[in-house]
Amino acid sequence: MAEEIKSLEGLEAVAGGAVAEAAIEAPREPVRDELGRSYATGKRKDAVARVWIKPGSGKVSVNGKEMNAYFARPVLQMILRQPFTVAGVEDQFDVMATVKGGGLSGQAGAVKHGISKALQLYDPSLRGALKAAGFLTRDSRVVERKKFGRRKARRSFQFSKR
Repeated sequence: MAEEIKSLEGLEAVAGGAVAEAAIEAPREPVRDELGRSYATGKRKDAVARVWIKPGSGKVSVNGKEMNAYFARPVLQMILRQPFTVAGVEDQFDVMATVKGGGLSGQAGAVKHGISKALQLYDPSLRGALKAAGFLTRDSRVVERKKFGRRKARRSFQFSKR
């Protein structure tokens, strides 16, 4: 019995050492191309955004247009600025994004997701703030499909007793 207890203690010591080694990971390295940009893909609903960021004056262009021209609603512009405010790097990066699919709201969410991922790749120290705000997680909610025998996904046709 005493031998079994000693062997269990030895196993715990070995396992504890492995856990300690796993906790000490190599620090993340910045991922940048030869032009000093970071690239990421953002997704939301049916929209997919390809986003490049580089150090600059804070200019954001989406599909070749200025952010104010492409996303006219102030709420959508605010959504695009959220990753920069959370990370504390307003007006330090230029963004060039191309986005396809979905509507304007989904496209704004996709560009926000792409900006967040690209910021984290450019400067890994920003990862904690962006992850805590939930900007690195892809919002997986999509429109439910329409079922047969129904007017919409769940809505029935109007019932008539007579």
